[in-house]
Amino acid sequence: MSAQIEETQMEDRQQTAGPTLPLNDVGAGKRRRKSWLVLAIAVIVVLAILGSGIWSRVRARTTLDTETTQAALPAVSVVAPKQTAPADEIILPGNVQPFITSPIYARTNGYLKKWYFDIGAHVKQGQLLAVIETPEVDQQLQQARSNLLTAQANLELASITKTRYQGLLKSNAVSQQDVDNAVGTFNANKAIVEADKAAVEQYSALVSFEKVYAPFDGVITARNTDIGDLINSGSSTAAKTDLFHISQPGKLRVYVNVPEEYSQGIKVGMTADLSLAEFPGRKFQGTLVRTAEDINVMTRTLLIEIDVDNPKGTLLTGSYAEVHLAVPTQASTFLLPVNTLIFRTEGLRVGVVKDGKVVLTAVTPGHDFGNQIEIVAGLKADDQVIINPPDSIVSGQQVQIVQATLPGDTK
Repeated sequence: MSAQIEETQMEDRQQTAGPTLPLNDVGAGKRRRKSWLVLAIAVIVVLAILGSGIWSRVRARTTLDTETTQAALPAVSVVAPKQTAPADEIILPGNVQPFITSPIYARTNGYLKKWYFDIGAHVKQGQLLAVIETPEVDQQLQQARSNLLTAQANLELASITKTRYQGLLKSNAVSQQDVDNAVGTFNANKAIVEADKAAVEQYSALVSFEKVYAPFDGVITARNTDIGDLINSGSSTAAKTDLFHISQPGKLRVYVNVPEEYSQGIKVGMTADLSLAEFPGRKFQGTLVRTAEDINVMTRTLLIEIDVDNPKGTLLTGSYAEVHLAVPTQASTFLLPVNTLIFRTEGLRVGVVKDGKVVLTAVTPGHDFGNQIEIVAGLKADDQVIINPPDSIVSGQQVQIVQATLPGDTK
């Protein structure tokens, strides 16, 4: 009974599952599918290996072509223009002079009797410097005074005569002609007295010139005479005698000739620094007080005056000084090494690299500082300028860039 039941259940399963294959056929199908899968994987691996090799060769060739092309391009070093400061410091030679200086001349002829101060002496205004002996002038003064006394006596007599005749005219004791003669004589004697007074004053002034006084506070810088020397005031053909030189060194004037291109930046009130060889590392400050307001046609320079306080007399007059002036620039300029310039028949050029190509740009030079030159027009701050460009360089030429910097710049 149970065997029948199991047979019945088997038949039901077969009907439900459908027809079945033999076990040997199922195993063969699985093996065939596995073989195809392995074959496909192998083919894919082989194709991947071949593709990778081909791609690496193509990439290597492309890289080689690129490197060859790059190697064929000329290599250039470039530099960026260096923008100058808003104010340029210029260094100019200056002549240090005293604020007041004067030679002391004689105003009368004679012989030097005595001098009281030598070089280096500090004197005050009105101090007696020397005495000149003038015997001729003394005699002339004495004679002028005598003439004045005579003229005054004649004038007094003429005045008495005139008064007397005017009184007698009232009683008709004298004629009108006699009165007029007396009045004329009085007037003539009066004029003679005035002339003689002027002569006395003239010779008195000449005698006063026997004493030579200091015209202002200062230092005696030169003494050009000695006791017994003949003194000539210059009234004859002989040259005048300068007895002393006196200067006032408490304040100094420094005269500087500024080149024309900087003249527009020079303004009264600017400060300036002075450096002298005898004071290394030390600077003296001064103030620009005036300018000539005129360009010298011979030197093309503007004369300016700088005043420097010198209360202790540290600076000596007549010294040579270097004057440092910060002159505002009229426009922004750039500095380039001089080995960037290209001299062509059409004018001065520089090679600027833009998008890997050379562009020859016209520039306007300014001041030449030796290893650098100022460019006042034609450049921009972001330009890349070629250093040591070859003579054969042309616009549009492709180049390979190597960055550079200006001399003295820090990286």
